[in-house]
Amino acid sequence: MAQHTSLTLPCVLVLSFAFSVVLADVVEHSFYVEDNMIVNQLCSQQVITAVNGSLPGPTIAVREGDTLVVHVFNLSPYNLTIHWHGIFQYLSGWADGPAYVTQCPILPGNSYTYKFTITGQEGTLWWHAHVSMLRATVYGALVIYPTPGRSYPFTPPDDEFIILLGEWWNSNVIDVDEQGKLTGVGPNMSDAFTINGQPGDLYPCSSDSTYKINVVYGKTYLLRIINGALDDQLFFKIANHKMVVVAADAAYTTPYETDVVLLGPGQTTDVLMVADQSPGAYYMAARAYASAKSVPPPPFDNTTATAIITYVGAQSSSTPTMPVLPGFDDKDTAQRFHSSLTGLVNGPFWRPVPGPVDENMFVTVGLGLLPCANPGNIPCAIPGGLLRLTASMNNESFRLPTTLSILESHFNGVGGIYTDDFPDQPPVTFDYTNQQFSNLSVPANIAISMSRVSTKVKRLSYNSTVQIVLQNTALVGIESHPIHLHGYNFHILAQGFGNYDPVSDSSNFNLYNPQERNTIAVPAGGWAVIRFQANNPGAWIMHCHLDMHLEFGLATVFVVENGPTPETSLPPPPQDLPQC
Repeated sequence: MAQHTSLTLPCVLVLSFAFSVVLADVVEHSFYVEDNMIVNQLCSQQVITAVNGSLPGPTIAVREGDTLVVHVFNLSPYNLTIHWHGIFQYLSGWADGPAYVTQCPILPGNSYTYKFTITGQEGTLWWHAHVSMLRATVYGALVIYPTPGRSYPFTPPDDEFIILLGEWWNSNVIDVDEQGKLTGVGPNMSDAFTINGQPGDLYPCSSDSTYKINVVYGKTYLLRIINGALDDQLFFKIANHKMVVVAADAAYTTPYETDVVLLGPGQTTDVLMVADQSPGAYYMAARAYASAKSVPPPPFDNTTATAIITYVGAQSSSTPTMPVLPGFDDKDTAQRFHSSLTGLVNGPFWRPVPGPVDENMFVTVGLGLLPCANPGNIPCAIPGGLLRLTASMNNESFRLPTTLSILESHFNGVGGIYTDDFPDQPPVTFDYTNQQFSNLSVPANIAISMSRVSTKVKRLSYNSTVQIVLQNTALVGIESHPIHLHGYNFHILAQGFGNYDPVSDSSNFNLYNPQERNTIAVPAGGWAVIRFQANNPGAWIMHCHLDMHLEFGLATVFVVENGPTPETSLPPPPQDLPQC
């Protein structure tokens, strides 16, 4: 593991929240923000943007059926929105949060109240900023418990813990982001990974603040694991302990025993762990799954974050046991984990696979090249200084509007903000995952010609069933892309490596008990097929949850029309909706 000479101590710049959590039993929680210093005993000090003076931010706990009201006061110097990752936002799309998609940002010194009802979901989700790289420090857990009288579809645990994985930079993340835009290759890699805000004792100066939990021999614990990192999928293991996956992205799964969990950015996984080992201390550890392949290979953060499980009664001098983590590029372990999960049929809120299919889409996802945006100034870092990275879906590199959100434009019939001609198929068919480009020539020219900057959306009729083949491309290397769809869960019907074959691969669709998620890690150099029913009117972005890829343009938006009744139509925006 690469060691760093120092990690910095974060203190609050202040992004202010007041959370009012309205539960069914009329219990209200409020969280307020002030200037203070987050004390985690790292080597030096650094100003960050944080919520309520903590990193991660406060955990929100609600029950299914509750209405959540969150008053957000932006006292930071940056534009801000908050996205409630994985919440369906049925008929409350104004509260979804992605900047310039469902709202304009909350400007410094302004506020906005998010209000929505959580229905048809329970489990582990999270919230995070949806502007620039602010979600590196502006994030927290959102736990949805069953309503009174309904229990988990598994033996209730004796206790539970939130394990929130994160990513840390020894610099102001906004500065890191701006520098990445200038060079055209994205931000510098992070300096550390974290578990509940702490990197662990493999890094200097952090041994006194390593996150620790105590367990009792023989008891069962529910670990709610969230990957809040910006640009890395993460392997997670616990030394000498098995885990049983019981939910993913707040959807219950058939119990699946494993010794390793893999989470793409944005994904959550709930596991049961039995404390069945000899009393002692055991590391929980997380490190990158570096799926990107190119020549030369891109750099990545090769450090390891740790936390410690200690058995009650163990000797205080116990040296923690370290798990053997998969290799950084272990795509077989990655694929085995992702493809082994299945949905819990007839479990709470289980949804059968919708059909028949009304909209068939084949969407390529990957990186490309464009001419440098700042010639004559600071040269782009691509060899020659003339090119910069971009990303696209079906060769359309998505550019967010700046004068009005897409949802406001759609709702009010304002033109000139977007066009509704996002293509159902890529404009050119080729050997998508062949890095040698056997069917094409001059890769750089191809990559440039196959990237167009646009703001194109896909319009969907209410209640239509949509099936999407997500096909990885190798125009500029290959990589596993965690694709997140706002406003919906989708069923994962199949996934694999190479180019999707509509004949042979469709015969292997799982239409009985596929896993249901809001974020899928499309295999590196491979494909995945997802299906959902567009029964929630609004504007819903689908994007890569690698933060740099979203900024490069790896996104599109589904504009879903209203249904035939007032109960299936999006209501007007709240009066305090931020304006651009």
